[in-house]
Amino acid sequence: MTTDSQPSKEVDLVVVGSGTGLLSAITAAELGLRVLVVEKSEYLGGSTAMSGGGFWIPDNPILRELGVRDSRERALAYLDALVGDTAPRERRLAHLEHGPKAIEVLRRNLPNRWLHMVEYADYFPEVDGGSAYGRALESAPFDLSQLGPDRPKLRPTPVQAPIPMPVTGGDYRWMNLMTRKPRGLVRAAARAAQGAGGMLFKREYAAGGQALAAGLIVAARRRGVEMWTESPLRDLVFEDGRAAGVVVERDGKDVTVRASRGVVLSAGGFEHNLEMRHEYQAKALEPGWSLANPANEGDVIRIAESHGAALTLMDQAWWFPAIPPVKKGGYPSTLLAERSLPGSIIVGPDGRRFMNEAVNYMTAGQIMLGLDDGEDPHLPAWIVFDQTYRNRYVFGGGIMPHQDLPEDWYAQGLAHRAATLDELGQKVGLPELRATVERFNLMADKGHDDDFHRGDSAYDRYYGDPRVTPNPNLGALRNPPFYAVRVVPGDLGTCGGIMADGLARVLRSSGEVIEGLYATGNCAGNAFGKYYPGPGATIGQGLSFGYIAAAHAAGRLKAEAREGEPAAA
Repeated sequence: MTTDSQPSKEVDLVVVGSGTGLLSAITAAELGLRVLVVEKSEYLGGSTAMSGGGFWIPDNPILRELGVRDSRERALAYLDALVGDTAPRERRLAHLEHGPKAIEVLRRNLPNRWLHMVEYADYFPEVDGGSAYGRALESAPFDLSQLGPDRPKLRPTPVQAPIPMPVTGGDYRWMNLMTRKPRGLVRAAARAAQGAGGMLFKREYAAGGQALAAGLIVAARRRGVEMWTESPLRDLVFEDGRAAGVVVERDGKDVTVRASRGVVLSAGGFEHNLEMRHEYQAKALEPGWSLANPANEGDVIRIAESHGAALTLMDQAWWFPAIPPVKKGGYPSTLLAERSLPGSIIVGPDGRRFMNEAVNYMTAGQIMLGLDDGEDPHLPAWIVFDQTYRNRYVFGGGIMPHQDLPEDWYAQGLAHRAATLDELGQKVGLPELRATVERFNLMADKGHDDDFHRGDSAYDRYYGDPRVTPNPNLGALRNPPFYAVRVVPGDLGTCGGIMADGLARVLRSSGEVIEGLYATGNCAGNAFGKYYPGPGATIGQGLSFGYIAAAHAAGRLKAEAREGEPAAA
């Protein structure tokens, strides 16, 4: 849209979306620009606030100060070997070059304290350059009362502990083993004490994405960034072929905002637009399977496309196996450690295993949907386990060991229980279940998964049970009753979208740059192509390209960076 109407507001930079896009706003404000953030929903924080909150930016200054030895060259070797030609090389070069600078902005501006997620391996650690020790960072528990009047605006998370306690990613690993390792109980007690104790002093501690998003909001306010909620993007304003502002709906009226330095689109993907998901991804997908921000409906991607932006990787998402919600409007229950712990398997509609259950969640979803090999989806899928497993481990995001599964799961057909494997197979309709379990038990007793190599990778073993030997990911299913719980390919958000270059500039299908228009986060095509290289890669690239977009808009990055290694700021 080109408009000659008088502007209602003038700024230097508009950021559309309030997740990792807030780092664009903070960076731009730090560089002296007047910044406005426009957010579609009533909440700030986007999918970032709903996430685990980790971020993957190799060889950054915080990691170095914590004694983690790494190098950009080693990380690039890893990404080159893993990603290959599924995404332009300039994108991963830019992430590695400028990601550490984004971390410096984060450190200078956010009041958070940062932790290394020790031993949370890259998702393909055996690939050349991969790290078994881990490259991800996360926030320490953060007091949400620092948000002040913005506290009600922080987007809530669907994953809540049964009592107030800030559970970090490192805590989660051990709390799943609370009946197996004393460290799990110690961590749980410490976080419960922190949560309850904080309440006595009017502090509200949170971890994960809530902590990161809250820190971003606090920092943006301190930098004088103006943030409009309930202000969805309606169109882009162009002048002489350059993005020069936006039209947003505010209080029921269209408002034009001029932006002299451009527009950053950072408004998430299209995970809650089923029509687009069926068009680009898989007909098997159903409503309610996504764990991402419900405001993400692909409207910003469509607006950009209408102005000539090319799209890329639209078949990709940050897939995450999950238990579907019982009620309409509810959230799925994630399955992370559950898939790695011994005594469980995942089977398809024939009752046979079809993958290494402990594989990273994006790859697991791709396999479930048959996206990489052209097979039919392995749906409906079921996670099957016995009573020993139920007695030992936390399940489904908060069901404690020994605790029975929720009755409404049984009532809705999401869970089944039986005294024998034959009976369970008949109930669920899994004809090969008993034969599958018998074969799996033999391999578990031997300690090696000959079929899918579960437990061979350092990533698999991160969520394994160290008390089970010789393979912490394998355990036989022999102790009745036996359970089957439905598993679907949920997601943390789509990761295909607007095509952007190494400077986050939006491209036309010809490769021509649309001047003044940037795309970052899940609004843009994944910098890592079809892959999820490590925990927090989605937030990591949101932060790095958020920094890049702002620095380029402020004139601090050179355009010739697109022709080779990214230029320094």
